[in-house]
Amino acid sequence: MADTPARLLNLLSLLQTPREWPGSELAERLDVSPRTIRRDIDRLRDLGYPVEATRGSVGGYRLVAGTAMPPLLLDDEEAVAIAVGLRAGAGHAIEGVDEASVRALAKLEQVLPSRLRHRVSTLQNATIPLTRGDGSTIDPHTLTVMASAVTGRERLRFTYRAGDGAETKREGEPYRLVSAGWRWYLVAYDLGREDWRTFRVDRVSEPFATGARFTPRALPTGDAAKFLSSSIARRRPELLVEVSFAAPADFVSARLPASFGPLEPVAANRCRMRAELSDSLEWVALRLALVDCEFTVHGPAQLVEYLRDLGARLNRATEH
Repeated sequence: MADTPARLLNLLSLLQTPREWPGSELAERLDVSPRTIRRDIDRLRDLGYPVEATRGSVGGYRLVAGTAMPPLLLDDEEAVAIAVGLRAGAGHAIEGVDEASVRALAKLEQVLPSRLRHRVSTLQNATIPLTRGDGSTIDPHTLTVMASAVTGRERLRFTYRAGDGAETKREGEPYRLVSAGWRWYLVAYDLGREDWRTFRVDRVSEPFATGARFTPRALPTGDAAKFLSSSIARRRPELLVEVSFAAPADFVSARLPASFGPLEPVAANRCRMRAELSDSLEWVALRLALVDCEFTVHGPAQLVEYLRDLGARLNRATEH
């Protein structure tokens, strides 16, 4: 890599992953000599980046938190604001906040001075987030640990809670984090089961990057998002939802998540939906109510009953 500025940026990107990089591995990644890596490390230090070096057979380089923010073109207020925003978005898997945002959060928190980390935690603890009906939230620390393990190609250990509440200890090779609507999933090769698996991140606890490196395996579908979609499709759906809307299909589809599937026009101002959903009754009911048109739920029975009870509660709330 002859372009020195580009090489320095790539080197900095690797060092911002919270792990220690042997000089030989950095040289291999950037296709340069170990001597060039040493010179580039000195250049980064001259620019103000606190790169720490350790000697020995397991020594290497890592970016550490210094006494001040390194020159990321952010002041303290901007750094705190970005960290709080990324934590809030990542913790609730807001649609549109994808893996790149989690990687950015991992890099930012890696170099935040302790005084700024304290401010970020204080601000987050003082706010009440707007969450979805089933309350499936995620500790941002869980996401940043996973994102760092994906980038650093480190094996990951964690506890996983299945849908029935059973907990198991897992160890795997993390491949990608995928944001699917309101949920985060980890696509990984499960070493204990010797096969690829997807894990809901809100059911993961105690994630730990072991430090053991691995060579990435070839994903069967070649794309993490496609693999997740096929994995979800193989699971038994929790709800088979059938709804008729008194509005055109394009009007309704613009107000529903893509996961609700395609709509079938049945008349000029009417359409019908049939979708297999794994979301909670509360969340499905809320999204249907937000369509802002008349609709009729044909099934399942538990959704009809929930909407009936919800309507009764709302009516009582307006009685004086």
